[in-house]
Parts: sequence; structure tokens; C-alpha cells
Amino acid sequence: MTAIREASGALDEMLGHAAQRYEEQVGHAVDNLTTLMEPVIMSVLGVVIGGLIIAMYLPIFKMGSVV
Repeated sequence: MTAIREASGALDEMLGHAAQRYEEQVGHAVDNLTTLMEPVIMSVLGVVIGGLIIAMYLPIFKMGSVV
């Protein structure tokens, strides 16, 4: 295909179309990946923040039960 376009003098046009198609495919792949990663990131952040809150309040509750 490249050889035919090179012989006809339209190689730059064909390569431009191919580059545009690949950019669209990469864009869609990145969009799908970010859509899939978003819930995972939110879950991890929830676990980390929940763990920090529990780690902060656990000593306070233990001190209350000692008295």
C-alpha cells in the first residue's frame, strides 16, 4: 500500500490518514483505561483514608476504656 501511494505521489496524504486513525484508536484506548481505573483508584483511596481514620481514633477509644 505504501509503495503504491509512493509511486502515485500521495504518500503524505495516506500517512496522514493512518496517523489520524492511530491517534483516534489510542485516544479511545486511553479513555477506556481511565474509565476502568477510576473506581479502582476511588476504592484504594477509601481504604487508605478509612485506615488512617481508624488508626487515629483507635488509641482514643482504648484510653476511654482504661479509665
